[in-house]
Amino acid sequence: MEKLIITVAPTGKKGTKQHHPRLPMTPAEIAEEVYQAWQAGASIVHLHVRDSQGKDTHDLEIFKETIELIRQRCDIIIQISTSGTVEDSIEDRLAPIALRPEMATLIAGTVNFQDEVFYSPKPYMELAAKKMREYGVKPELDVMEVGAINNAQALVEQGLISPPLHFNLLFGLPGSIPGSLKNVLYMVDNLPAGSTWSLSAVGRWELPLTTMAILLGGHVRVGFEDNLYYSKGIKAESNAQLVERVVRIARELEREAASPAEARKILGIV
Repeated sequence: MEKLIITVAPTGKKGTKQHHPRLPMTPAEIAEEVYQAWQAGASIVHLHVRDSQGKDTHDLEIFKETIELIRQRCDIIIQISTSGTVEDSIEDRLAPIALRPEMATLIAGTVNFQDEVFYSPKPYMELAAKKMREYGVKPELDVMEVGAINNAQALVEQGLISPPLHFNLLFGLPGSIPGSLKNVLYMVDNLPAGSTWSLSAVGRWELPLTTMAILLGGHVRVGFEDNLYYSKGIKAESNAQLVERVVRIARELEREAASPAEARKILGIV
């Protein structure tokens, strides 16, 4: 099998230092966690940023500062998040694409998330695809239920994105497809031929489902955005520790981690 692309998601939209003292919040903290994860074997960072109050933000200057700090230290592929809720405007969510990161997420379907809604109407998907094409950004199609794969294929038919596509399959989010081995096979079987894919799983599903993804030839995402714990009741020491475990499991399964340069080649990033 081809080498394994490991994405690290060091901080998400939720969570505070009360949930984990190592959860990075500032640009400098995020950059340090990313650097350590890169040293451990990560080749992509899935990037959220926080404002001075610790809240998720799409602020262009905060993204710019964080990206610059990361790029000063390593060659990891930067993938910005464009996720948002019904309270976030589509324009604000997509503004950081103008910074020309190598990748950005394109949320391919609206889903419930606890008491919020991950909002992905057709205008967002179409505008996101157009902006990513304009700025030369590789889209990662985030899929949280099987209908979202059809949404991605519709964008291809409209000429807004071009195969081969890259998907991230997310499992275990409250309100989306549950984590199970059966559901992983179902989602993978529905992907367009020739696609690459990565898997993200929340909480207790992270370890078994990422191991399954490695065996199936997919790629994986780990990090504090998805899981603060290393094992039941024991919090992970860092994002790097979660990456190190994936590297170790993959080696036991005779699959080496891809460097950022190798990941670019696999994903067709020029």
